[in-house]
Amino acid sequence: MSKTAIIFPGQGAQVVGMGKDIAEASSAARAIFDRANTVLGFDLATICFEGPADRLNATDISQPAIFVTSVAMWHALKATGTADELNPKAMAGLSLGEYTALHVAGWIEFDECLKLVAERGRLMQAAAVAQPSSMVSIMGVDEAVVDALCKEAANGEVLAPANFNCPGQIVISGAKAACERAVELAAKFEARAIPLVVAGAFHSPLMEPAAKGLEPALARSKISISQIGVVSNVSADYHADPEKVRALLRDQVARPIRWQATIERLIGEGYERFAEVGPGRVLTGLMKKINRSVKAVNYSTAADLAKAEAV
Repeated sequence: MSKTAIIFPGQGAQVVGMGKDIAEASSAARAIFDRANTVLGFDLATICFEGPADRLNATDISQPAIFVTSVAMWHALKATGTADELNPKAMAGLSLGEYTALHVAGWIEFDECLKLVAERGRLMQAAAVAQPSSMVSIMGVDEAVVDALCKEAANGEVLAPANFNCPGQIVISGAKAACERAVELAAKFEARAIPLVVAGAFHSPLMEPAAKGLEPALARSKISISQIGVVSNVSADYHADPEKVRALLRDQVARPIRWQATIERLIGEGYERFAEVGPGRVLTGLMKKINRSVKAVNYSTAADLAKAEAV
């Protein structure tokens, strides 16, 4: 029997209307949105379902919104029995999605995790506002070339690899002017550069104030070891104990996301099926570029709840 891992999306997967059909189709999913509204003290569900887009896309809203929508989808899958049939033995999530993985895997309770995610989003938004910064997707070259491009384009400013997503796709992050220089220099390095519409330089040293600010919230959060393993974005290794979870989640804010290595770690341990749970299909697409031999299925809408192919 193939081993299954569950993966959860990160920021950027948000879209107005996400979760609405799931909440309408599943009372279990609706209950998650209702609980989130209570915990946060405002109507997150309506922002997810109806927008406006500029509010949903703000980092302080999009992070809890994606977390809650992904958890709601998981509870809808549990209600139909699909989650039990998937019988996952490991989980992972891209950036913000790592929090979703830690919650669903049983390491952090929902209320606690949602508060952490909301604080993370607030701090990262504040860090982004504090200094003009951005991110650029660099396509078609390897890590060594990206390092060289960053070195030349930085010109004394912060610019560094931030997301190692899949072969031939590395996102760089840093000062806005440095990102603009990287776009101009990309052709020299035989690379293709795509500027990203983001609030700031996530997973770069410019996020260090947010990482530092998150420490008190992590310190007071209750984290417990679970039987379901979760792979860290920073180390591409399994979380070992609560203190290391806190340290890695703190570091994750200002250090690179090693998603390709995370997936390769799981594949190397015999995981042949991956189920992406949450809004969008970004991780399913990346999976095809990392290793086409593994099976990936996506659960992002109410229509996906009865997918027979999953099991």
